[in-house]
Amino acid sequence: MNSTDSLPFDPSTLHDIAREWGTPCYVYHEETLIRGWNEFVQALEDSPHRLCYAVKANSSLAILQLFARMGAGFDIVSAGELERVLKAGGDPARVVFSGVGKTVEEIRRALRLGIACFNVESASELRRISRIAAEENLRAPVSLRVNPDVDACTHPYISTGLRSSKFGIAWEEAPDLYREAAANHHLRVTGIDCHIGSQLTEVAPFIDALKRVLELVDLLAAEGIVFDHLDMGGGLGIRYRDETPPSIADYVAAIRTALDGRGLELWLEPGKVLVGNAGVLLTRVEYLKPGVEHNFAIVDAAMNDLMRPALYEAWHDMISLEDDRGLALQRWDVVGPVCESGDFLAKDRELALEEGDLLAVCSAGAYGMSMSSNYNTRPRAAEVLHTRNGSVLIRRRETVADLLENEYLLD
Repeated sequence: MNSTDSLPFDPSTLHDIAREWGTPCYVYHEETLIRGWNEFVQALEDSPHRLCYAVKANSSLAILQLFARMGAGFDIVSAGELERVLKAGGDPARVVFSGVGKTVEEIRRALRLGIACFNVESASELRRISRIAAEENLRAPVSLRVNPDVDACTHPYISTGLRSSKFGIAWEEAPDLYREAAANHHLRVTGIDCHIGSQLTEVAPFIDALKRVLELVDLLAAEGIVFDHLDMGGGLGIRYRDETPPSIADYVAAIRTALDGRGLELWLEPGKVLVGNAGVLLTRVEYLKPGVEHNFAIVDAAMNDLMRPALYEAWHDMISLEDDRGLALQRWDVVGPVCESGDFLAKDRELALEEGDLLAVCSAGAYGMSMSSNYNTRPRAAEVLHTRNGSVLIRRRETVADLLENEYLLD
């Protein structure tokens, strides 16, 4: 059996879950989720701060409920995520609304609920928020997401702070837009925001971006435009393979040092770092297909269940949960049944396999279930939370009947 040291679960627990709820199945470890949250709280305990969990990383209601009970705020990017937060018991007054394409309906709903802040990503969005706030006879709390043109040194699809990105407002354009917002009676400037990407494994890009943002803070303060908070977003990476990201404590300490004496409340939006390594995707081997150039292990999970390998060529450790049966190790491409050549979960992995074996795809707690789809009319996986008191189903497996329910035949 390959090493299970990186798993937060006992393999026997995962076998029990697979027997009871089937595969594919996402499983989350409650204690790991709580521990990560508490690391942030402890690192910030004597400093004004707000922690807003990034809902897009994992939007399962039970996960949101767990964080809400620990006092979390939430970073959302859609009205759907806002409704999830509300259903899970989250406080709208602790919600920050990010994202480049907020619709009229989304803005109006968030305004009426009294969210904490809109992270504004364009001049057009700022003016739309102002118009809607005037219609509602409200003042909208806003901060501008400033693009510092800093290289996050991560995959280009998840790098968001460069000049070429669709995200944020150019550093050079931000002062004039802040002046416009400050003079608008329907807007209330509360802060400044910056988020440069995901899966960052060094502190330096965060600090480079922060220094650029602080130049704007000082420039605008000299004109009487003063902020209550500075939002540094999220993006702290996790270990998938051989990465060595900074600890939560070191990451927070570096930001706090750079902000020392500023009097700004620090807002952070952690997502992947809280949930990524708290979850696995369980999958079972359907067929072994030795080939001339590649050996294929065809499993019952696919790219619709876990998109990251197909989308980013992302690495997820693949662990056999079976006992050592004296089988020879071989190189396998672990692939799914979806009709795409890009449907793979892992390539060229050394595993000792038989048909029917249970595998764990590690580091699957973030951007796994939240990015899953029904491609090839495949029902989405079940989700289970393992707690100190046992394992509980938090999302039942979809059925084909569920998928067909909202469609109509022609007369």
